[in-house]
Amino acid sequence: MDERALDDLTELLPPLLTALERLNLLARHFDPPRYAQLMEAIGEPDAAVRAQLPRLEAWPESLADIRQAVRTAADAVIAAFEGLRSAADAEDGLMAVFRALRHPPEALEALYPLAAMLPPVSQLFLEPDKRQDTDLLKRLADPAPDAEVGVFHVGNAPDERGGFSLYVPEDYRPDRAWPLVFALHGGSGHGRGFLWSWLRTARSHGAILVAPTAIGRTWALAGDDVDSPNLARMVEFVASRWNIDPDRRLFCGMSDGGTFAYVSGLETGSPFTHLAPTAAAFHPMLAQFAEPGRLAGLPIHIVHGARDWMFEVGMAREAARFLESTGANLTYVELDDLAHSYPGELNPRVLAWLKETPRN
Repeated sequence: MDERALDDLTELLPPLLTALERLNLLARHFDPPRYAQLMEAIGEPDAAVRAQLPRLEAWPESLADIRQAVRTAADAVIAAFEGLRSAADAEDGLMAVFRALRHPPEALEALYPLAAMLPPVSQLFLEPDKRQDTDLLKRLADPAPDAEVGVFHVGNAPDERGGFSLYVPEDYRPDRAWPLVFALHGGSGHGRGFLWSWLRTARSHGAILVAPTAIGRTWALAGDDVDSPNLARMVEFVASRWNIDPDRRLFCGMSDGGTFAYVSGLETGSPFTHLAPTAAAFHPMLAQFAEPGRLAGLPIHIVHGARDWMFEVGMAREAARFLESTGANLTYVELDDLAHSYPGELNPRVLAWLKETPRN
């Protein structure tokens, strides 16, 4: 990369990465009654991104791939902020916010290939407490020869259903068994976007991550369960190519994805050893259909927000009491400031719980 392009990136990357972090902050704290206050708090970091974008036009054709990645990320960030600002006056304001928040994963997907060559981008895909970990940074920069690592999409283009996206850490080595995390998107979501809610943690703390996409518009919460067999096939595929710890297979999800973690994960034949539903709906009938042998000692980690406006927190408290009474090994976390959104800051804690909590 020539000196001028490096200078341009020095000016463009900081506002771009800052804008992405602000979008992440908004997604985490999104709560309809507080929307105007939250928008005021995150400000207009996209203005600095717009101001620096013209620098890319003078880059030589030899840097076209890098230019395109940065441009795609910047355009996605700008589109997200435009959508968020217009949502306040939209008839379908809530859905407009959700549509706008589909853009940040597009930016992350575009930037991820640059992590191998640009330290600031690499740090974006690490937990804050790992960004100065020189040993980890060295391992991530030195993949094993012929190792299949990085981000893959298997039948999971944005317009496809029933496939999955996969992340294998760059420091993967086949001489040890790795935890497996299956992260399920919410209703009308897509695994390709939800992958990024967990990638930072998987990369920082060592886990193989799978983000599947439901076959239908959402997970099979009623009628024929077409999703559970599909997920089982994914587990088999991943375990056939990478060294997966058979005792550390996490089944987690947000909203409908969390509810399906109950529906499917409580089945006797489930390939998962630990369940971690977030912001999910629950009814005791789900557990009443489960075999007692499945529930006894089953590690379940529930996360719910006290301000959840879709699935009231009382439902999660009832789930915790009931599951504990059945003999499940229960952990319950309730966040006072969480509405109906995904608290990614808890991912390291959930992954540590997966590693430390045995299946009885």
